[in-house]
Amino acid sequence: MVEESGRRKRPNILVTGTTPGTGKTMTCTALAEATQLRHINVGDLVRDNNLHDGWDDELDCFVLNEDLVCDELEDQMEEGGNIVDYHGCDFFPERWFDCVVVLQTDNTVLYDRLSRRGYNESKLSNNIECQIFQVQLEEDKESYPEDRVIAMKSDTVEDINRNVSTLMDWVRNWHPTS
Repeated sequence: MVEESGRRKRPNILVTGTTPGTGKTMTCTALAEATQLRHINVGDLVRDNNLHDGWDDELDCFVLNEDLVCDELEDQMEEGGNIVDYHGCDFFPERWFDCVVVLQTDNTVLYDRLSRRGYNESKLSNNIECQIFQVQLEEDKESYPEDRVIAMKSDTVEDINRNVSTLMDWVRNWHPTS
């Protein structure tokens, strides 16, 4: 699937969002179905392949081993045709992604989503603060050229459908760069 020159024939997209609950997995699943790109959920990959350094009780999540994750993904990313679903971006090589999407959710909507998931008050506060200060958008803009970074509203199913449609058009019009 990779041309002899090493250029990918299909794009790689990174879908981020400051916190859980911004619609990353729902967006990635729908986009993968619509475009036949491969959906890679980094959280599942880490859990299923033990790409972590243990469990963080305070944050209630695995401690990601970034080197192991990158080693695991390298061949797939070089091949292209991937939608990577993860809340952060700063450890992925810049060359991997042609488009970086930052899903943003209204704080009230996000609070309700995370509360329904049973998040404790500390985790709720931390995630809402990150959304308020647009931590992920700033991180993505620092890690990738700004013309690759797209912020998208993700409050409702209609927003997600609109985002998927916009990204489908982007995939359809994507051309490898030299």
